[in-house]
Amino acid sequence: MLILALESSAKPSSCAVVSNGQLLGQYFQNSGLTHSRTLLSMAEDLLRNLALAVSDIDLFAVSRGPGSFTGVRIGVSAAKGLAWGADKPICGVSTLEAMAYQTPKTCVILCPVMDARRDQVYNALFKWQDGKPVRLCEDRAISLSDLADDLKNYSAPCLLMGDGAAITFEYLKTTVIDCQMTPDLMRYQTAYGVALAAIDSISIPAIELEPSYLRPSQAERSHL
Repeated sequence: MLILALESSAKPSSCAVVSNGQLLGQYFQNSGLTHSRTLLSMAEDLLRNLALAVSDIDLFAVSRGPGSFTGVRIGVSAAKGLAWGADKPICGVSTLEAMAYQTPKTCVILCPVMDARRDQVYNALFKWQDGKPVRLCEDRAISLSDLADDLKNYSAPCLLMGDGAAITFEYLKTTVIDCQMTPDLMRYQTAYGVALAAIDSISIPAIELEPSYLRPSQAERSHL
């Protein structure tokens, strides 16, 4: 199965092509340019360099959130447009779960964290078991203090990844929790992780895919 995956849930953007679990190519950019400018052009260039056409893709995959409201919308819309035009299925995966898939490390609690602002992070917890990450909780927007209290329930050290790893690490250093961060090169969410998560997920028609924001946008909150 040939998968084209897109990731634009935070500042970095990336696209990847994976064939039966093997990475054929990936473009990653952390320049701060808008995803509407970079994402589809990267995907088109990657396909061209792999001598592939959109019609060759069997499944389109995308991170559907949580993350930046604008970034998630751009990624989901781009993936839906590609899948719709090619009449192929699509798979939307959790941004947090995708990060866990790209971090195959045992004997730790995998702790992807994304900066959600307002003194919160988007987070879920996983452990690596039988060749894949197993969920320990659902995706959530959580305060750092509540996350620290939750991590105290586990005896294994926690491994932080994501754009919220640094702020979470600084906070957890003030507690008794044993934690470490992934190396910078592996820290951010990537389309490769999205593709790996999609392999174990259920595909749907493009029209059915919706983003998962976990909480209202700033504009929506201001009207509450």
